[in-house]
Amino acid sequence: MNPTMAAIPPHPAGTTLAAIRARRPLVHCLTNPVAANLTANALACLGASPLMAEAAAEMEAVSRFTDALLVNLGMQHPARMEAAEIATSYAQQFGRPWVLDPVAAGAIAVRMTLAKTMVTRGPRLIKGNASEIRAMADAVASGRGTDSTDDAADVVESARRLAYETGATVAITAAIDWITDGERTLAVHRGHPWMAKVSGMGCVAGAVAAACLAVEPDALIATEHALTLLGVAGELAAKQSTGPASFAAALLDALHGLDPAMDALRA
Repeated sequence: MNPTMAAIPPHPAGTTLAAIRARRPLVHCLTNPVAANLTANALACLGASPLMAEAAAEMEAVSRFTDALLVNLGMQHPARMEAAEIATSYAQQFGRPWVLDPVAAGAIAVRMTLAKTMVTRGPRLIKGNASEIRAMADAVASGRGTDSTDDAADVVESARRLAYETGATVAITAAIDWITDGERTLAVHRGHPWMAKVSGMGCVAGAVAAACLAVEPDALIATEHALTLLGVAGELAAKQSTGPASFAAALLDALHGLDPAMDALRA
């Protein structure tokens, strides 16, 4: 399949990176504990500020002063999901941009049910692999745990439909990332294969997207910039690494070292 591409006006990712570093948005992450440390460090290195609060009793207070929210459905347990239910309700009430990552929704029915409930609370972005997005759009069980069994390019039409039905921008993350708001569609050709070898990289992508949404009102552009920033950092990190373990550490250095004036962030 060759999805139709929309013309997107030039809008360099470096401008969003500069805005993040100037404003230092506070991003609340309700995410997979396996990925929490990497996610928090990635946000800090990018120039944002992470908050990893999970207690349901804190959600109203936290939601009043955070700038964006990430909800990742990986490794859920009742307390975290209760907190997520409350946090997404307050994000909707207070007008905070938030990202839904429906981890394994294509493979685990209870995740699908939870994701369908969450999507009614107005996420600005739904981000997942091809099988997760296909499941959300078409109610088709696919995927193998957190692994996709679908090709991203084949799911773009489903993503467009999901975006149209929910009002959210939808991102399919893969070797080539696809992003659509139901009308405009674009692809991001950045990154390195070792990114797929580091657990939690999807959580990092969602958190970076939340940071970008906090400073860029166009969700399609914010998501493009998030995946570009992370992808460019991955490419730079690979040059300094000998394998996935050293790559994970080098990625944080690369995020910290990104310069808004870099040529790779101008396109």
